[in-house]
Amino acid sequence: MSVDTNMNVLIVDDYKTMLRIIKNLLAQLGFRNVDEATDGTMALSLMKNKKYGLVISDWNMEPMTGLELLKTLRASNTNNAAVPFIMITAESKTENVIAAKQAGVNNYIVKPFNAETLKQKISAVLGDF
Repeated sequence: MSVDTNMNVLIVDDYKTMLRIIKNLLAQLGFRNVDEATDGTMALSLMKNKKYGLVISDWNMEPMTGLELLKTLRASNTNNAAVPFIMITAESKTENVIAAKQAGVNNYIVKPFNAETLKQKISAVLGDF
């Protein structure tokens, strides 16, 4: 299966520099249709009106964490309820990985990371590209 790099991708992080870094890494990998949200609430609002092929979200955000966003999304009855979801965090605690897996995360990236790591994580979820 090949990945459609024209799909809509939503990145969520409350740190604007990180949003810019992730967007640039995605551009290096060929993804051009990237929307940004600065917290989980904004992400949910964007997903009400647009279908996404991938969500990449930070874990630590206020007021809604990435884990809360994931749980809310998976419990919803929207077009994006089953969207592939990659969680990014600076912590690699085992209990966090387990909590994210139980909430339905598709993959997990520990900061810092580069384009190759991002590509590997996306490929593991969506297929080679």
